[in-house]
Amino acid sequence: MIDIKDLSFRYDKAPLFRELSLSVTEGNIYGLLGKNGAGKSTLLKLMVGMLEPQEGTLRVMDRNARDRSPMVLAEIFYLSEDISVPTMTAREYEMVYAPFYPRFRDEDFKRYCEEFELDEEKKLTNYSYGQKKKFLLAFGLATDSGMLILDEPTNGLDIPSKSQFRRLVAEAMSDTRTVIISTHQVRDVENLIDPVIIIEDGHIIFHETMEQVTGKLKVEQVSEEPVVGSVLYSEQSLRGYTVVKRNDGEEPGTIDLETLFQTVISSRKEVRELFSKEGKGGVA
Repeated sequence: MIDIKDLSFRYDKAPLFRELSLSVTEGNIYGLLGKNGAGKSTLLKLMVGMLEPQEGTLRVMDRNARDRSPMVLAEIFYLSEDISVPTMTAREYEMVYAPFYPRFRDEDFKRYCEEFELDEEKKLTNYSYGQKKKFLLAFGLATDSGMLILDEPTNGLDIPSKSQFRRLVAEAMSDTRTVIISTHQVRDVENLIDPVIIIEDGHIIFHETMEQVTGKLKVEQVSEEPVVGSVLYSEQSLRGYTVVKRNDGEEPGTIDLETLFQTVISSRKEVRELFSKEGKGGVA
């Protein structure tokens, strides 16, 4: 669905991506993780054709993303981190923008608005930030577009709304739909995203499914500080130390996304070697 090869991009003279490659397929909810300034939002804007790479190719549905083909745009709903809404009601917004999405489901949109407790007759500009975010998420899910590209979708949501968001996205998934979620709030989407993509230093340094992750890594609690080099990652906790080790057993291990991210960033070389497969691993 999305195929990126040897992409390079820079702002002015500062390089951000260098020969970045990535393939995104249907039927998955991808998590895009990275430090501040790693380029997550920029990569999403490149995917939807709002920015153009200086080198390399970026194709969406086998078309150049920068061409912004109407056929392709009808299959993409993009939620920016910096949201804005026009001065109109939810119903007026639907009348204007729903026709751009040929499979838009009015009945689903109404249901999502009800679940998020949104007043459809109220001006969108009078919504709170969290309500604006919930409205755009409701509209995006109702488009039935092939791709949902969401930048920090849970920012501004209260705890019940975050739970509703996870449930509604899971319900809306299908074998022909792709969701990409860029977030720092990994705990909000802990049990939703799979595979995990981590971006660092202008490259995709990790791209693995959680099945692959738990087959190769495990987390343990130990009372003593581990010897340097004996574990991939360690962090002091109230119960001693949380450590990440290679999973040499037959049973899958357990690891949360925050700990996985810290492990990949702190032990990049070791993780790359662990996940390499005949020289073609998911870590750069």
